[in-house]
Amino acid sequence: MVEIYGIKNCDTVKKALQWLAENKIAFTFHDFKKEGTDAGKLKQWLHSGQGKELVNKKGTTWKKLSAAQQATADTEKGTIQLLQHNSSIIKRPVAEINGTILIGFSCSAYENILR
Repeated sequence: MVEIYGIKNCDTVKKALQWLAENKIAFTFHDFKKEGTDAGKLKQWLHSGQGKELVNKKGTTWKKLSAAQQATADTEKGTIQLLQHNSSIIKRPVAEINGTILIGFSCSAYENILR
């Protein structure tokens, strides 16, 4: 089972979805903007091996936050609340593939897990 989480108009998400389609791999897509983000999922992702990468601190949405808002990401609870209210800060896509969580898109990472 492949589940992809992200924002439909994100270029990196588009690349991941295109790669999956080209390789004839079935998937479901969860759009953060339309469906929101579940606190339990965010916690699970934060505890994954790639959890440190979940908060995209290079993007414009993060940079537009005040120092106080950014500081809320210093705790797990604060990070989850911040990501629920600002889904654009989540590094995309987040893929759940056979129990493995991948944050971001890499052809080689997807190939290693799916082939």
